Amino acid sequence: MSSGFWQMLPIFMILAVFYVLLIRPQQKRQRELQETISQLKAGDRVVTTGGIIGTITTVRDDSFLIRSADKSILEVSRSAIAGLQGEEARSSGS
Repeated sequence: MSSGFWQMLPIFMILAVFYVLLIRPQQKRQRELQETISQLKAGDRVVTTGGIIGTITTVRDDSFLIRSADKSILEVSRSAIAGLQGEEARSSGS
């Protein structure tokens, strides 16, 4: 019985390291992004997952209206927001 445990121990250790190094940090970043999205307001500069940079003009329940150029207004889903423009520059530099 104990030999089976010792044979499985390396697999459990690999899974534990995988969880600590990959899964937990990703979950933390996802929680922080959801908190940031919930606090967005008109006038904030955001970056979408598609790389569009714009300023929020209107906040709706499921989406934002953003101005991406002088007169171009786009409706973007909340899930398409990658973060604030200033935060994107900081996180890519670290």
